[in-house]
Amino acid sequence: MSALTSSRPSPARRPSYAAVLRVPHARRTVLAALAARLAYGTVSLSVLLSVTRATGSYAVTGLVMALFGGFAVVLLPVRATLVDRYGPRRALPPMAALYSAVLCLLAALTWRPGAPPTALAVTAALSGCVAPPLGPTMRAVWGRLVDDPALLRRAYSLDGVAEELLFVTGPALVGLLLRFGPPPAGLLLSAVLMLAGTCAFVMSPAVRDAAPSKRQAGGPPGRFPAAPVVAAAGLGLALSGADLLVMAFAEQRSYGTEVVAWVLAALSVGSAVGGLLNGAVDWHLPAAERLAWLTVALGSALALAGPAPGGWTLALAMTATGVFVAPTLTTAYLLADEMAGESARTRAGAWVNAAVNAGSSGGSVAAGLALGHLPVGLCFALAGATALTSAAAVAAVTRLRP
Repeated sequence: MSALTSSRPSPARRPSYAAVLRVPHARRTVLAALAARLAYGTVSLSVLLSVTRATGSYAVTGLVMALFGGFAVVLLPVRATLVDRYGPRRALPPMAALYSAVLCLLAALTWRPGAPPTALAVTAALSGCVAPPLGPTMRAVWGRLVDDPALLRRAYSLDGVAEELLFVTGPALVGLLLRFGPPPAGLLLSAVLMLAGTCAFVMSPAVRDAAPSKRQAGGPPGRFPAAPVVAAAGLGLALSGADLLVMAFAEQRSYGTEVVAWVLAALSVGSAVGGLLNGAVDWHLPAAERLAWLTVALGSALALAGPAPGGWTLALAMTATGVFVAPTLTTAYLLADEMAGESARTRAGAWVNAAVNAGSSGGSVAAGLALGHLPVGLCFALAGATALTSAAAVAAVTRLRP
């Protein structure tokens, strides 16, 4: 056990969220990580608006966004492996510097109309290739800071809720920035947040002391986190079409677009509440069993949203669905961390992260195709069935590899 961990006082029997932030160096590390991760909350909308404004083509924008997100997801485990091998302090700053430089280049290309689509596509792909794996790294750092399982569960839950709030705050921040400058200014803001936040993050004692020793670098990598990856992919597939399904539901009943916004906000609120409750409960089920049951609950709630008679009942159903989103993801990350060896914690979390994003990409396409041929209620049921199928797969994998 590191000196950093062994020197702190033992946590209380029922630790609170305040106890998480009282862990030595936790607040400084968390704030720096959140500043850097806020860049991911601002960058997607900034890329979307900047490329659309520069090219006037939704087709080009779609291609650029696909390359931007696709390379970030596919290469995430590779970048996380570099963090595990060389330590955050050596691996993250070069990635952050390259990522920020590429975003500045993309801002320069889109500052005026008429940007070459090929240049935009290549730049977007490059940015995805070097995006720092900040979320998986922060969760690995929590594993070093906290050795009490109950306190670690609260730390992961708090981290998950904070991450969700970043993806609400980020677009709002971009919207505020658009009052004073063009969309590429959002890209510059993302670059500054990433570089400054990452530098502050790696200078924290909790991260500075996390460089792997030779023994850790050559130690056993642990098992591939199959059950968490399956659950995360199923969650991504099930929820990614929620935007389209809610919009189709509203259009079918001639509701205004504000209903869509309120229903999706209800999903986020439910997730935040569920994440906090998950961390506060003293679970007795093992993480693998808990993950399967949480995925079952999520799929069931989502399937029951389809027959909702009106907007308010749909919002309640989506709130109930959201209650299980953050707990499912948090449990998946915890289980991946349990399965990983000391030298592969960041990579294990990155596999879960990549599975969620990959599932989201595939689910959006599937939801769009299904809505063209099936009733909205049946589409909700199919989305829920996807999560239920992943729960069955998690249970099967857990039995095969206890």
